[in-house]
Amino acid sequence: MDRPDLELVLAVRQHGSLVMAARALRVAPSAVTKRLAALEARLGLRLFQRTTRRVSPTAEGDTLCERAVHLLRAFDEVEAELRERQAEPAGPVRLAATFGFGRLWVGPALADFQTRHPAIQVQLQLTEQLPDLAVEGFDGAIWLWNAPSERAAEWVSRRLAANQRVLVAAPGYLQQHGSPRTLQDIAHHACLVVRENGGGPGQRFDHWRLQCTGDAQVKHVPVSGPLSSNSGEMVRDWCLAGHGIMLRSLWDIAPQLASGELVRVLPDHAMPDADIHWLAPYRSQTPRRIRLLVDFLVERFRHEPWKPARRASTGKRAPPGSRQKR
Repeated sequence: MDRPDLELVLAVRQHGSLVMAARALRVAPSAVTKRLAALEARLGLRLFQRTTRRVSPTAEGDTLCERAVHLLRAFDEVEAELRERQAEPAGPVRLAATFGFGRLWVGPALADFQTRHPAIQVQLQLTEQLPDLAVEGFDGAIWLWNAPSERAAEWVSRRLAANQRVLVAAPGYLQQHGSPRTLQDIAHHACLVVRENGGGPGQRFDHWRLQCTGDAQVKHVPVSGPLSSNSGEMVRDWCLAGHGIMLRSLWDIAPQLASGELVRVLPDHAMPDADIHWLAPYRSQTPRRIRLLVDFLVERFRHEPWKPARRASTGKRAPPGSRQKR
């Protein structure tokens, strides 16, 4: 049985007529009749019941047609992949990312990727709300946190890099108010709260979720303070000016930690589930340009290039201190 045989039985089932199937396949009706009879003889099965009004598949014919759909799709996918491998990857890639990480890290990475593959057009949309990727026409998103639970079955997810949200403060603040020694001490300090969007239903800004190294339990620590904002840039400025303690991603404040403008508070504690992920709608065949991009991003971020120690070892300058929102 070959590909034309599969196309034949599907055409006959779809049109319910040998004559109409012949027109769809652009062959003579007699050719369809002979080919179908030869196929049934070779299999020793009747695939279709013929009447004067209609040709209908038997149970065996239906089974063959269902398998034929998947086999022909697989043929098409293999051919498309082989053709794509021979050609320079080309076409648009539409992406979403959060503002801060998008500006500071994703933007430069995408520019380097596009230089490497000049026939690919990259469109990046920065947003605080994770879009409905398939509905809004996105090929993927570079996002903090994993896929939301209601999308987990519809999207694919791949971790690009580990990330921690850590407690930091300016040395001047700690000299004036003292350094917390326990999580309970946080309640007695001015906490600078980022009221970001995108955290999902039930998001609370008056609690920080913190986990101690080596401890699986996540603790909810109540926080309060006189200053809060939906701008991570603003909250970072307040923290640098010595107005309180902040919970912030390492990728965002690594330069300030390296310079000593900020120092870690309770350094054995961090917020879990803040890793950076590639999220994308599920598709049976991912275009090569998307696969190349994901592999590029994995290689770019897997060593967490924002770590101060890494920047020092490579001798590269750190990106300028990001004065952006998350």
